[in-house]
Amino acid sequence: MPFPRALVLGAAWLMAALASLAAAPASRPPNIIVVFCDDLGYADVGCFGASKIRTPNIDRLAKEGVRLTDFYAAQAVCSASRAALLTGCYPNRIGIAGALGPGARHGLNPDERTIAEVLKPRGYATGAVGKWHLGHHPMFLPTRHGFDEWLGLPYSNDMWPYHPEAKKGSYPELPLFDGETVVDPEVTPDDQKTLTTRYTERAVRFIERHRDQPFFLYLAHAMPHVPLFVSDARSGRSRAGLFGDVIGEIDWSVGQLLDALRRHKIDEHTLVIFTSDNGPWLSYGDHAGSAGPLREGKGTAWEGGVRVPFIARWPGRIPRDSVSHQPAMTIDLLPTLAAIAQAPLPPHRIDGLDIRPLLLKPAEATSPHDALWFYYNNNELQALRSGRWKLILPHAYRTLGSQTPATGGTPIKYSQLKAGTELYDLEKDPGEKTDLASLKPEIVAELQEHVEKARADLGDALTGRTPTGARPAGKLPSTP
Repeated sequence: MPFPRALVLGAAWLMAALASLAAAPASRPPNIIVVFCDDLGYADVGCFGASKIRTPNIDRLAKEGVRLTDFYAAQAVCSASRAALLTGCYPNRIGIAGALGPGARHGLNPDERTIAEVLKPRGYATGAVGKWHLGHHPMFLPTRHGFDEWLGLPYSNDMWPYHPEAKKGSYPELPLFDGETVVDPEVTPDDQKTLTTRYTERAVRFIERHRDQPFFLYLAHAMPHVPLFVSDARSGRSRAGLFGDVIGEIDWSVGQLLDALRRHKIDEHTLVIFTSDNGPWLSYGDHAGSAGPLREGKGTAWEGGVRVPFIARWPGRIPRDSVSHQPAMTIDLLPTLAAIAQAPLPPHRIDGLDIRPLLLKPAEATSPHDALWFYYNNNELQALRSGRWKLILPHAYRTLGSQTPATGGTPIKYSQLKAGTELYDLEKDPGEKTDLASLKPEIVAELQEHVEKARADLGDALTGRTPTGARPAGKLPSTP
């Protein structure tokens, strides 16, 4: 007996639909948005413990996605951290350290490959909005590193003549770029009040213009790096003062992105990631954020300096309201996003690993890393994490101690202390309060094997080790 025609047609439609779905990832990879805040502390948003600051849109990301509670910046300072995120490499592997200033004559090497360059062969439109900080000369700008467009500042928003600690004339005027053109040669305090809004509006327009093709949007906010500025429209709303207003405006920005995705019906086809470049700049007191229970802040290898909030949302792919406590790092974003987009990795060595399982199956996945290394200053290996354990290596670090916190945007001075060889169980002691090195010498010895691997590869200024696996930063041609 022949099948009814409707049943045959229905089966044919179902097969065609399934074939279409199977082919969809190859023909149209997902959109990707990375929101990268500046000096946002671990406990500066609601879903990571903020008590006085309301962040309903960021909290919504977490409710509809996954939080990684043990996610790290590769270094607790601006340029190095951004280099790691965009290239998938430890920053000292590619010659980037510290925070590049207006006088720097180096930047991201043209031979390195950014996330944007990795994704472009898969048909992605690529846009950067906000702070760059990987070289301000034309050969280093985002448009030379895979981004179709860029609106933003070339370095930190405090590198300008108004810096409270700058000697007169030590910083030139702060320029705002659109592509490779300076559209505002002298950013003023009034201009800074509009930055978050202006960046958000540009990001939303980018989404609107590219909604019919895969896109990668890198939104690197200037805030809450000092000096703090907020628009008049969102000023005076937070119980946490100016800093709370600034975070509230970033939260508003996230809401604008989510509204745009929903409005253009691409919400379920877009992966949104929210994180920070390092912990809070604690010397600025009430103009800085909070690392919550974590020790110290920006500029240190303690947890408060390198552990940052991380949220990823991808409706239908990432389970809602999920959490992973497995360690991962910004270096993992490039290989993970390349895998999601089915794009080939760079031809040279990178350090990051694919953490898709932590995002897509957080309840059961484990970290792919045997160890994560924390370098700082002039290539100093200061710490490493392996599983639950963190080994601190002898080094000098900055701290505020018991000083009264600063107020009004004027920082207080750090003092210097020396760490020894110290061991912490981060599962039980995320605040790094109880040193277990003398009680667990076998764990220290095991972790020292990872230390030696790092020193042999990337070197270590503290012990005089020369790197064997490092590549140079890009440099301007020598002036005759």
